[in-house]
Amino acid sequence: MTVGELSSESVRTRLAREGLALRIPPITVRLRSPLGFLADQVRTLYHDYEFADSAAYADIDIRMLAGAGARRWTRRQVQFVVDGVTPFEPFPVEHALPMFEWGLNWVVSHRLHGHLLLHCAVAARNGRALLLPAWPGSGKSTLSAALACSGWRLLSDEYGVVALDDARLLPFVRPVALKNESIEVMRAFAPDAFIGPLFPKTRKGTVAHLRPPQDSVRRAGEAAVAGAIVFPDFQHGEPTSVKRVPASPAFLKLAGNAFNYEVVGEPAFRAVAALVRNCGAWVLRYGDLASARAALDDIMHQSSP
Repeated sequence: MTVGELSSESVRTRLAREGLALRIPPITVRLRSPLGFLADQVRTLYHDYEFADSAAYADIDIRMLAGAGARRWTRRQVQFVVDGVTPFEPFPVEHALPMFEWGLNWVVSHRLHGHLLLHCAVAARNGRALLLPAWPGSGKSTLSAALACSGWRLLSDEYGVVALDDARLLPFVRPVALKNESIEVMRAFAPDAFIGPLFPKTRKGTVAHLRPPQDSVRRAGEAAVAGAIVFPDFQHGEPTSVKRVPASPAFLKLAGNAFNYEVVGEPAFRAVAALVRNCGAWVLRYGDLASARAALDDIMHQSSP
């Protein structure tokens, strides 16, 4: 049963009481909160996700609670609590959903050390994955959203989850976080895509979330073999250009985009080496989504076995 098959009232009740255990392979996340508007937003964005029984084990337990103290009467706040720990300062209560998404990212990057975690968007086609490693501002989330709305399977807009034994890419499908100008860019590029509410004046500017395509959520248990590594570099107004990256600098760039390379150690070295050895690497400089998508199609065609 999926979240969207529950009524709004049922989702609100579950969050306020036993919690809603979202299945987001490779983990299950239990979310609890008394905030009714957050329950409605979660129901909308996680519409196609399955949920576990209330008694089922959850890898991560998150509570989004109304802030305490005197400020709760003048400026309402929300507190992120994970397994009884509060790692962040409170956010304005209207930013509860972005805080949940960012907080979950933080928890995953600090705990999921059974895999190599790349700061990387990933999309797949015909069983082969395209890795888009980049730090914020390079356009990886917007590119992955555009690919997801163009027939590709979204694996993640934030994490390249790499299996340490065979370097396959494991999906971690979540709503795609769009920021500032990229929101309207995606509305124009994919007018039928579902984009949730705008959250202005967050710590990252205005944020909205694109709901993943239903097929990507349904296939969230299917790993993919790496097909190409592309380092995106968005430059407003610049023509699209593609440059091949030799293996040695590609290794350094990819390892430098990992969250837990030093923690995982030698298995991380082997996984990055396998990725670079098995598929080519490029830098893609682009100024618009249409030309970038065409360039990525061409790169994946070139890298076909």
